[in-house]
Amino acid sequence: TCVPGGCSLSALFPVQSQLDCALDDAATQQEKENIVNEYLERLGEKEDLKIPDFQTGLEWLNTRGPLSLNNELSGKVVLLDFFTYCCINCIHILPALHQLEKRHTVKDGLVIVGVHSAKFPNEKVLANIRSAVLRYDICHPVVNDSEAHLWHELEVSCWPTLVLLGPCGNLLFSLVGEGHRDRLMLFADCALRHYGKQGLLKSHDVGIKLYKDSLPPNILAFPGKVAIDNGSKRLAIADTGHHRILVVSLNGQLLHVIGGPESGRKDGDVTEASFSSPQGVAIKGDVVYVADTENHLIRKIELLEGKVTTVAGVGAQGTDREGGAMGTTQPISSPWDVTLGTAGSVEDNVLWIAMAGTHQIWALFLADGKLPKVSESKAGVCVRWAGSGSEENRNNSYPHKAGFAQPSGLALAPEEPWSCLFVADSESSTIRTLALKDGAVKSLIGGERDPMNLFAFGDVDGKGVDAKLQHPLGVAWAPEQSLLYVADSYNHKIKVVQPKSKLCNTLAGTGEVGDTLGPELIKTSFNEPGGICVGDGGKLLYVADTNNHQIKVLDLVSKTVSRVYFTEEERTLFPKSAAKKEMAPVSVAAGQTVVMSLTLSLPEGAKLTEEAPSCWTLSAEGTEWLLDHQVTTGDITDLSKPLVVSAKLPPEFKESPSDPKLTLAVWIYYCLETGSACTMKAASFSQPLNITACLGEVEEVTVALAHAF
Repeated sequence: TCVPGGCSLSALFPVQSQLDCALDDAATQQEKENIVNEYLERLGEKEDLKIPDFQTGLEWLNTRGPLSLNNELSGKVVLLDFFTYCCINCIHILPALHQLEKRHTVKDGLVIVGVHSAKFPNEKVLANIRSAVLRYDICHPVVNDSEAHLWHELEVSCWPTLVLLGPCGNLLFSLVGEGHRDRLMLFADCALRHYGKQGLLKSHDVGIKLYKDSLPPNILAFPGKVAIDNGSKRLAIADTGHHRILVVSLNGQLLHVIGGPESGRKDGDVTEASFSSPQGVAIKGDVVYVADTENHLIRKIELLEGKVTTVAGVGAQGTDREGGAMGTTQPISSPWDVTLGTAGSVEDNVLWIAMAGTHQIWALFLADGKLPKVSESKAGVCVRWAGSGSEENRNNSYPHKAGFAQPSGLALAPEEPWSCLFVADSESSTIRTLALKDGAVKSLIGGERDPMNLFAFGDVDGKGVDAKLQHPLGVAWAPEQSLLYVADSYNHKIKVVQPKSKLCNTLAGTGEVGDTLGPELIKTSFNEPGGICVGDGGKLLYVADTNNHQIKVLDLVSKTVSRVYFTEEERTLFPKSAAKKEMAPVSVAAGQTVVMSLTLSLPEGAKLTEEAPSCWTLSAEGTEWLLDHQVTTGDITDLSKPLVVSAKLPPEFKESPSDPKLTLAVWIYYCLETGSACTMKAASFSQPLNITACLGEVEEVTVALAHAF
């Protein structure tokens, strides 16, 4: 319909439906182009199909300022992408938009604008949208239409919806859902040629300024998942934004880096292998399985052999909802999490997969095995286990009739009486159980009883469906305590569930976006944590605090929170130009505390960059035991007073250290107040120690340090 304020998509549907039918019947590309060209000619003779402009006062990303169809976007063919960043279907069309941007530039006359129309309350917050724009490498302008004004005015009905506009803001085409790459390219090509011949296109810049270009470097970028191998005491971390997998010791020593920093799809030696936005990881011994999400693959890393292989998927998004082929010939869609399990008589003979793209749970057989009520499967087979493929919150005793909604996290509880997979079903905001013995799917907490209602979200502690979550992405099982931990991602909390009573309570998190470490669990803040795992017999939780670019550790015994610090990685990134100062030796004795007091000063007119992670680290290379069980890293937020770092030496030395020394390193990010120039500087201070038998009653030895950048 058209009103004085502009037209909606319902005015376009009658004419475009005829076009769509004609294109379905066309045999060749030339025929299709001729049909679209004729359509554009006819459309030009019809009434003005101009749409309403963007509301004033909206927040914009990746631009120098707001854009208007009547000003900056006038003379451009504009593609509006109505999306919400949680939506897997919206994520699926991003490669097509990237391809279109490479094919036609702003100078050519094409501008893509993401119109973010939130599903969840958390998605209305600009900072959270900004994180998603960075996470998905969106390089076009995005407007935060938090109240969905343009969505309603155009009568958009689902995510994603693409709307192509002519150079006067007039409606040309719309595409609903995913899977329209070829038709999108056809429409855009023809529209640009059509209006180019008429001289209606303009080549001006629209003021695109990518937010990612102003960011400081970070060790991690949007880590999606973290997994633990309690046997080898190692963590596997999906460093999603850097397209790589890290394997680290529990105290943060970097052992292996596979992939990154750019995306790719290469098997082979670990030094050359590449991934694309990996999410789920499962580690056992020297093998890591990876949900290589945007490559639509499952990968296997063999650390001892130093190689990476593809074990499932073909490298393109699949639509098959049944499966059953051998892994490397079986198309799959956006695997989001993986966990090892048993299906049959051989332990760990199956890799369970949360297949977010088709709303299902799949099984990849690593050895011969058998799913409940299904004939035996040979090693290598990849097959659907549960979920019809419809996006629903439907529970059913028959696994193929159940419905999931973007399952994103898995946790295995093989022991009785549980004997199930716990599933974080993100779009229904529920935790579900999938019985290992018969595949029955049941509700544990969250959501509501109507299987079609995917909007039953909130932040409420309680039992069963009375408890409410908001887009949970991760689950972890603690068998010793029979407790399930949940990364309630959009509520920025960690919650704990007692499966027997279905009672869900908040364990950590304020419910607000932040990055604080306590002092209490409930006062710790997170930013869309996406992954979680349990360590040390249920005493520790490792949390992938995704939008804070870090791994947090929750000590459930002492009720304290710390960060995993990656020692080797920091040394790798220590700039060659950094100042390195060797101090005069200081005499110390066992049991004493060495206090390093460092005064730092910035150039005149400079201040710390608030968004950047200025930090310090303390190390004792070669004699790491000197610092056992001590805090060896921290943030730097205030230079008005000295940075004081203490190290309490062991009460007795188990060995006579050779040339012991403590090294304090600092990384400082600062900007000049008079302009936009920002920089990172580093410095290290090595303090040799002379170990003596006794220094009397003196408990502390203070060393004063100073440095001016």
